Amino acid sequence: MQIRKIKASDNLEIEQIIKASIVEFGLPTTGTAYEDLETTKMYESYQGKNEVYFVIEENGSTVGGGGIKALKNNKDKVCELQKMYFSPLIRGKGYGKIMIEKCIQAAKDLGYKKCYLESDPSMKTAIYIYKKFGFKHLEAPIGSTGHHACGIWMLKDLEAPISLINTN
Repeated sequence: MQIRKIKASDNLEIEQIIKASIVEFGLPTTGTAYEDLETTKMYESYQGKNEVYFVIEENGSTVGGGGIKALKNNKDKVCELQKMYFSPLIRGKGYGKIMIEKCIQAAKDLGYKKCYLESDPSMKTAIYIYKKFGFKHLEAPIGSTGHHACGIWMLKDLEAPISLINTN
């Protein structure tokens, strides 16, 4: 397994993983990453300043990814943990925790002070892991992600230490 920055050649595989995961978990295809234009061109969508998208490669195939980008319509040095989806082939191997650590470190290195994310209430395992990494629930969304179908909003203070006592 290797985590690396996305390449243009990863676009189709990562788009398929994102869309297949959304359908697999019964999430809406409107108001989610499924309909985002950037989902079809992930490499090109993460080439700006202060943003990065990482992919997980296993046995020569792209099998998941996650990224950091400035939260739209927010001027408070808040980034968003975006489009973190994994193929069923690698779920349960701890790669999600490794990807979150990689993304959080990238966000800190890029100068962000807080990290925001949105999810769906049905994504219980992901939400549990986000909590372990210090993400706290919010009462309402912030910024302008366009993901009106997401009902979970969380924020992490990147200046607070990560305390992972038990991540099992």
